Amino acid sequence: MSPSKPDPVPDAGPTAERPPDRPPAPDAGKARLRRWQARTERPLTALGLLFLVAYGVPIAWPGVSADVRTVCSVVLALTWILFVVDYVVRVRLAPHAWVYVRGHPLELAVVVLPVLRPLLLISVVMRLNRANAVRLRGKVVRFAAAGTGLMVLVGALTVTQAERGVPGASIVNLGDGFWWAMVTVTTVGYGDMVPVSPTGRVIAVCLMVGGIALLGVVTATLSSWLVERVTRPPVGDEAEAPAGYEGDAAPVGLVSPAQVAMLVAEVQELRAEIVAERRRAEGQRESGAEGV
Repeated sequence: MSPSKPDPVPDAGPTAERPPDRPPAPDAGKARLRRWQARTERPLTALGLLFLVAYGVPIAWPGVSADVRTVCSVVLALTWILFVVDYVVRVRLAPHAWVYVRGHPLELAVVVLPVLRPLLLISVVMRLNRANAVRLRGKVVRFAAAGTGLMVLVGALTVTQAERGVPGASIVNLGDGFWWAMVTVTTVGYGDMVPVSPTGRVIAVCLMVGGIALLGVVTATLSSWLVERVTRPPVGDEAEAPAGYEGDAAPVGLVSPAQVAMLVAEVQELRAEIVAERRRAEGQRESGAEGV
């Protein structure tokens, strides 16, 4: 009987199949994008405010010198370039570039068409509102003041630029623009000043929608805050709340945890009294039976 031959060892040469390289995890790309956004949020906000100043100076003072206009134009161009660089970096860091592009159409429009650079003002409003809305509950007044003020300022600047020099226009200076923006964003609508140019009417529609949305958010938040304050138990009742309860307000229409704890304590006292009376009655019956 011949000895068995060992099994042949497979060739591990260059023809052997190698496992395909794994693509980078989407979570890693999201983390890099979040870090970039956190680092650039404040600088871009300051850059947007600088853009706002450079954009508004020639509109507020149309008689400024040519040098001032040149400086403002240079600042507008530089800020636009920096916003383009930031957008390109965000697209490169995003796990799915096309998903990010589709989710940020406003930024793409500003990058592709320099004539739409005034839309960067909307980006400024969004950034500052997002900073104020980190803890929206309890800061309704601050959020409303910042959001309304920025929206009125942006609306006044853009509509004044669009309407100035248009035949038949009733908005001829920045004061008229501020008055019209205040009337429009508060949905009052006196009708004494109306935009007549196509660009001015587009701005009016955006301001109407933004004003309604802002007032709706503020009203809903204020109502939620008032309901929470009304349903919150008194200050002296927090200590009586059962251990393990993390909230400090009861749902609308229900009793608070402190009230439940009080009711439980009263029921336990009544139960102890009933047990004591029952034992006393049994003791009296036993003593009576022994006397007979």
